[in-house]
Amino acid sequence: MNETISLLHNHASVRSFTNKSLTEEQREAIFKAVSQTSSSSLLQAVSIIRITNPVLRKKVMQLSMDQPYIEEAAEFWIFCADFNRNHQIAPVVDIEYIEFLLVGTFDAGLMAQNALTAAESMGLGGVFIGAVRANINELSDLLKLPKYVIPLVGLCLGTPAGDKPELKPRLPQSMVLQENQYQPLDQEKLATYDEAMLKYYESRPVMAPFTVKKVKGWSDHIQDHLQRSTLPQMMNYLNKQGYAKK
Repeated sequence: MNETISLLHNHASVRSFTNKSLTEEQREAIFKAVSQTSSSSLLQAVSIIRITNPVLRKKVMQLSMDQPYIEEAAEFWIFCADFNRNHQIAPVVDIEYIEFLLVGTFDAGLMAQNALTAAESMGLGGVFIGAVRANINELSDLLKLPKYVIPLVGLCLGTPAGDKPELKPRLPQSMVLQENQYQPLDQEKLATYDEAMLKYYESRPVMAPFTVKKVKGWSDHIQDHLQRSTLPQMMNYLNKQGYAKK
């Protein structure tokens, strides 16, 4: 097994950071890894907002469900799907088709993961913040995002404080890697995975502002998370930003 595979196999989200800043060399190395990420047809439809102003960082944290590590991390980057730049170059092209949103979303995800992997390769840690979408209209106003730019995910980066978190169990390969055609959900395998997740959550410390002790297993987690993650304002927001009208 090489170092890259070992790094990927041992990923765990970090939610506790020291006050040590990243060096310019570290930051540039991470961005270089990000900039070389695969891009759909080289459209490069992503922009990253690096939040360095402490007052602004606190406001972003408050809009992102008050997750304290947003303020504590050395770096906080927000990855945005961005067809504003492309639209300025080719203004006659209709960006309202949903395909453009899919392209920007997929590319932003790839770039965000490369950023975290690059950081982890240097002994740093991080955690993604999907809650930047919780108050997406207010956040977009705060960041002065123009039409065709939408914030998708935040990324905290910094030096981990304390021991590395325990690896969280993942779905077994037999449930995810399916051959030739889609396979129905295997309830026995799901029950086995639920048990593994139950043991994990029972031993995991509670991280503010979330409480995970109530989770009984992965199925219970899915039921709870899907119910509280609905953002009914999202379609209107996407339309306002010029996306998903067609």
